[in-house]
Amino acid sequence: MYKILVCDDEKGIRTLISKYAVFEGHTVLEAENGMAAVDICRKTDVDIIIMDIMMPVLDGFSAVKEIRKFSDVPVIMLSARGEEYDRLHGFETGADDYVVKPFSPKELMMRVDVIMRRLTGTRSLHDILTVDNLEIDFTARKVTIDGKIVDLSPKEYELLFYMAKNRGVALSREKLLTNVWGYDFYGDDRTLDTHIKLLRRHLGDYSYLIVTLRGTGYRFEG
Repeated sequence: MYKILVCDDEKGIRTLISKYAVFEGHTVLEAENGMAAVDICRKTDVDIIIMDIMMPVLDGFSAVKEIRKFSDVPVIMLSARGEEYDRLHGFETGADDYVVKPFSPKELMMRVDVIMRRLTGTRSLHDILTVDNLEIDFTARKVTIDGKIVDLSPKEYELLFYMAKNRGVALSREKLLTNVWGYDFYGDDRTLDTHIKLLRRHLGDYSYLIVTLRGTGYRFEG
């Protein structure tokens, strides 16, 4: 499960990629221009970026060049043009792959997997968040407190992992339901609130990490 930043000025394309990525179990952040993408990358860690080239405010090439000043996060460039110059310029800027529009979301996700698997051989992707004696191991899909495994339901794992991956970020009920239960979920807020209550109970002394935002949703303070 990766945290993917999707940057494109076309909302329809962002939505298409996001829905497919979330369906495959990934977490998605969105940016509508290069400047917003740079700002997000300065504030939070992402595993990979899908970056459009032609955008207002700051184009994709310039955004990647700026991001490369402080991060080596892999980048897949998107473009409506497939000219060799654009491809070469993208790779020279620091992109890892280049996809021409229109594209298959399934193929795009496969390219994400290929790049991330390749990185596995060069750096550890064993992702662990530790808060005092609480350890959330995203890679092993395991949660322990004082060295003892916390027995969570599959949906509780998904909810905790999603919130922990987005720690410090205010998450609306709608966003949590969409990204944890799926974009076609037709239930209500009580489903989410019930799982939050159960999750807090399992976390015991660390239940305070899940903060209720009145009228908005929740935030994980890790």
